[in-house]
Amino acid sequence: MNVVVSVLLLMGSGLMLLAAVGVLRLPDVYARLQAGTKAASLGLALVFVGTAIASEGRTGVVKLLLAVVFQFATAPVAAHVIGRAAHRSGAPMWRGTVIDELAEHAPMRRTDGSDPRS
Repeated sequence: MNVVVSVLLLMGSGLMLLAAVGVLRLPDVYARLQAGTKAASLGLALVFVGTAIASEGRTGVVKLLLAVVFQFATAPVAAHVIGRAAHRSGAPMWRGTVIDELAEHAPMRRTDGSDPRS
């Protein structure tokens, strides 16, 4: 049991470290959101599951599992809202970005009325 807990905690910590490096190193807000939500959510879930396995009381296990469910339910929604707000405010995309699917659905406008793409 201790080996399983240790592996889960190490894998979760490693994924959260990888997410932190991705947030620091990736080129634009959209890529940073990807690193911050995917890897960090999975890392946090692994840490919580490892802690739940090591926990002895039922209430602690239930709370940790509810926290995992809450994380998986809220992180993608929050990332989507932040990404959409960044796009609408005209946050620059990385030069290597090939497709901007939101450009045709939601026109970006600055507060002065000018188009940031021109």
